[in-house]
Amino acid sequence: MIRELISIYLNRVGYNVIQVEDGEKAKEAFFTYHPCLIILDLMLPRWSGEEFCIWVREQVKNEVSIIMLSAKARTADKIHGLKVGADSYLTKPFEPEELVANVEAVLRRSGLFCQKITSNGLCIKPRKGEVLLYDNQVNLTKHEFNLLYYLMENPNMVLSREQLVQHLYPNADRTILDRTIDAHIKKLREKIEDNPGSPERIKTVRGMGYKFVS
Repeated sequence: MIRELISIYLNRVGYNVIQVEDGEKAKEAFFTYHPCLIILDLMLPRWSGEEFCIWVREQVKNEVSIIMLSAKARTADKIHGLKVGADSYLTKPFEPEELVANVEAVLRRSGLFCQKITSNGLCIKPRKGEVLLYDNQVNLTKHEFNLLYYLMENPNMVLSREQLVQHLYPNADRTILDRTIDAHIKKLREKIEDNPGSPERIKTVRGMGYKFVS
């Protein structure tokens, strides 16, 4: 199928690709993976590509780039696709090199809007100071935000309390106790974990520190 071929093309040049087969699953994947770019077939089952494109723009406006694929090659169809929210319109059939070139061009234009880290529905946007858990905004303090960002920048790596203290309080003129970090972690878990008492995202490594599990 075309989505499998697209995945092969893009994986070969280093992109991480998530495939979905219909519009309803695309909505679920959108909030789970918070993509930088969507390659959207107009003939999407269960929910048309046009409807999905409009829905995406209602969620995040211009933060996510969209390349629309269609067998409709009339100028009027291309103009309509761009007007409903696509950043690029590619007619089928197309060569793999043409698709990759479109992806690269669109991401060059929109790269500033896609500086974020995502993991299993959790998305942190450092430029905007925002955190999303699926489709819900998470309100964090400055220290909680910086702590989460540092952990997500270093996934699956154990960071000691001393490292975390130095990162959060680089110019502290007093001693910052380890339990200060523990308190920040506890608050973070209450906001981003399904079960804070049995965390899946931020793990304690006994005797060593904490790590963000990606």
